[in-house]
Amino acid sequence: VYSITFYLILLFFFTYPQLERQLLMQNQMRERQMAMQIAWTREFLKYFGIFFGLAAVGLTAGAIKNKKPGLFLPMVPLSFVLAYQYDMGYGTLLQRMKGEAEHILDTENTLLEMPKGALTFESLEKARRAQSKFFIEK
Repeated sequence: VYSITFYLILLFFFTYPQLERQLLMQNQMRERQMAMQIAWTREFLKYFGIFFGLAAVGLTAGAIKNKKPGLFLPMVPLSFVLAYQYDMGYGTLLQRMKGEAEHILDTENTLLEMPKGALTFESLEKARRAQSKFFIEK
């Protein structure tokens, strides 16, 4: 007959490598998702850059030809979108966002608390029972 401590030690040593592998896998998945997001931004930037260039040429020509500088006005919001996408794909936006996230985690962690506190098994069971009663009554 083994003590409960022995079983806990066995459980720890057999589940710890699995937990470590799961954490590594989750981190690799996060890195791949971030890489895909950056790649998507760079690809979008190519098409949007071409659109922006053609729109700039067309709107500038129209503004000069018709002597209406108001025709050039749509370039203002388009330039903000272009600048944001460039900063996301090739600039330092991700580093700045990471730094801000670390700052929030370090100094403003009260903003991260769940409303009504963290989920517990009891609260989940209570919600599940309430939902199952709701479906049984119908």
